[in-house]
Amino acid sequence: MKSFVLIHPKDSVLIALKDMIEGDKIKDVELGFDFILKENVTRGSKIAIKDMNKFDVVFKYGYPIGQLTENVRQGEIIHVHNIKTLLSEEGDYVYKPEFNKVNVTLPERKIKAYTRDNGEIGIRNELWIIPTVGCVNATARQIIKTFEREVDTSVIDGVHLFSHNYGCSQLGDDHENTRKILADMVNHPNAGAVLVIGLGCENNQIDAFKELVSPYNESRVKFMAAQRVEDEIEQGVSLMKDLFNYMKDFKREDHSIGKLKVGLECGGSDGLSGITANPLLGQFSDYLINYGGTSVLTEVPEMFGAEEILFSRCDSKEVFNDAVDMINDFKHYFVKNEQPIYENPSPGNKQGGISTLEDKSLGCTQKAGDSNVVDVLKYGEVLKKPGLNLLSAPGNDAVATSALAAAGCHLVLFTTGRGTPLGGSVPTLKISTNSDLANRKKHWIDFNAGSLVEDKNMDDLLIDFIDLVQDVASGKESKNEINDFRELVIFKSGVTL
Repeated sequence: MKSFVLIHPKDSVLIALKDMIEGDKIKDVELGFDFILKENVTRGSKIAIKDMNKFDVVFKYGYPIGQLTENVRQGEIIHVHNIKTLLSEEGDYVYKPEFNKVNVTLPERKIKAYTRDNGEIGIRNELWIIPTVGCVNATARQIIKTFEREVDTSVIDGVHLFSHNYGCSQLGDDHENTRKILADMVNHPNAGAVLVIGLGCENNQIDAFKELVSPYNESRVKFMAAQRVEDEIEQGVSLMKDLFNYMKDFKREDHSIGKLKVGLECGGSDGLSGITANPLLGQFSDYLINYGGTSVLTEVPEMFGAEEILFSRCDSKEVFNDAVDMINDFKHYFVKNEQPIYENPSPGNKQGGISTLEDKSLGCTQKAGDSNVVDVLKYGEVLKKPGLNLLSAPGNDAVATSALAAAGCHLVLFTTGRGTPLGGSVPTLKISTNSDLANRKKHWIDFNAGSLVEDKNMDDLLIDFIDLVQDVASGKESKNEINDFRELVIFKSGVTL
């Protein structure tokens, strides 16, 4: 295993691939390096390849990641103590398209999925309960408990409640965002059938919510307002049985892997995220799109500093304008709430070797591969075009995962360097950036991309990863499903009454 890597010829730093100590030699004849480390180095750290002066711009991934705040010698670490962001409050952007050539040589795969009435596919056939308001979460749990005592549900892929705390005491866009996300969930193709439970007095009234969900199959979706029935448990169980009988005989059929819609996300990133797991997702995204599939990049604050790379790949001026609006709207959101725009990276990111938001964002956007951006979605909107999409949502892992699922993603591909057990309402595959995490947290991690800097090349690793996605799309449980970690978290904004 190599001790370090130079990501791009323009870079002014090497990235440590393992822990090293002061006095270790950094030598690479091909790259022309031969110097001594001036201090101890942890995996993911940035090592200066030359003497640099205060105010010099530091390059990583071939792009600026910040400006030095003091002189740095060759062999010293560049991190939060001696570098600061170059980002300003708001940028002026000009559409300068620069499309990459995407060369996919791997063959198309088949998955086994469920065919829905509208021609879409679902990779799970689950029975869901969606509350319109948090007041009925406990009622829904009682209904499921009683239902599962009376019905053998082994012929379907699961019965799940997606509880949340909202649906009442909300105003304006905050209220509408909740309604949109819940409606998206009701219409998600991984749900073979859905019971929507309301209370009766909440803002998110059942009758109005039905209009947002429409059109819907009345055999697939049932509604109940708990205040309007005498025994809500008995009535809920009865409706669940009707829904179960509707969905229980659905079977998996062969479909192209290109019918998949996947979310691209990262959380607990480290210095290897942009070298191993995120580029792997970029390769997979390009592969999927080549066969007609869809991938979605979100976490808008983690695009700041790398947004112009995405802008240059927008399919058209219209898509470019939408992407610029998405970035600037999120910056205005920070300003409106009197918060710093660039309060990032997180403490865990910094411990993993990430120093500035540019550093983090340039690594994050590796997940998008080289394909063109075909559409930009507002929070709560659903996917309309195959290809690479951008989705407006915050960097918070739980909110972003839920937004990707609500947009119509069948599964979420989630890279992590620090580790997280989080799972969304759809299978949430955890891809570790380093082997240490994969070995320590085998009950969290689905795939180890850390082997890319050890004993695997990208071509072989990509084949292994496609194998895993094919298996999970065809019914194999992801680790979050095995652990029964399934969360629905809605983006809260505005006042609460």
